[in-house]
Amino acid sequence: MQAAWLLGALVVPQLLSFGHGARGAEREWEGVWGGAQEEEREREALMLKHLQEALGLPAGRGDENPPGTVEGKEDWEMEEDQGEEEEEATPTLSSSPSPSPTPEDTVTYILGRLAGLDAGLHQLHVRLHALDTRVVELTQGLRQLRNAAGDTRDALQALQEAQGRAEREHGRLEGCLKGLRLGHKCFLLSRDFEAQAAAQARCTARGGSLAQPADHQQMEALTRYLRAALAPYNWPVWLGVHDRRAEGLYLFENGQRVSFFAWHRAPRPEPGARPSATPHPLSPDQPNGGTLENCVAQASDDGSWWDHDCQRRLYYVCEFPF
Repeated sequence: MQAAWLLGALVVPQLLSFGHGARGAEREWEGVWGGAQEEEREREALMLKHLQEALGLPAGRGDENPPGTVEGKEDWEMEEDQGEEEEEATPTLSSSPSPSPTPEDTVTYILGRLAGLDAGLHQLHVRLHALDTRVVELTQGLRQLRNAAGDTRDALQALQEAQGRAEREHGRLEGCLKGLRLGHKCFLLSRDFEAQAAAQARCTARGGSLAQPADHQQMEALTRYLRAALAPYNWPVWLGVHDRRAEGLYLFENGQRVSFFAWHRAPRPEPGARPSATPHPLSPDQPNGGTLENCVAQASDDGSWWDHDCQRRLYYVCEFPF
């Protein structure tokens, strides 16, 4: 009994001292671990601060959830992931200032700009040269077109002259084939109504002129031709005789002076009858129009001459050389 008591007295203090030592060691380990965790939190807070400054984030954002807490650690991991994504998407912002250019860099930049300007001027000169070449080609083409147009104009003029000669020759042949041939001229009646000047123009275009009977023989032959062509009617027909230059001075269309006349005269009274003091109202003596009637037409029934207004539209007879 006494031996058991002695054994308990020896063992229990040792056990108690061991328990106290274990609790002290535990407290010491907790102190060491807690200090390490505190240092780790401080390092994380400092790294977070530097990262926020580099990324331009507000400085007080990380103070809301310190990294030592669960929420702060989650926020830190999320911000770290976002920072990595931004670093992949955009170039890393550097807070270090760029180095200032040296004089050599300035000269190199100016020389590079001058070289670019020189290359641009060279390209401009090349394009201007190409443009000048194109302008020269267009000028030559325009000159060729003008020459071709001149040749075409000359050819057209020659064609028109040939056509005019052909029409005149055709008119002359038609006049002599269809009309009256008398000596070295032919007469052809036209049944178109024209003024005296227009009738002369149409006769000229066909290679002739208005009829110009040169003597009584031609006048009588022309009278028979017109009477046969227009019978039984009496139509006045333009001749190439007028006094437009001077009243009473009758000329042919070729400018020669008329040497004979066949003016109409009013009917004479029968023998033994008293002559009338007043002119015949329907057939007065000709010419009687004065300056108002300067062109001469021939009656188709008896061949007498009448003066008329030159603008009156009548039949006309053309004369062609043979």
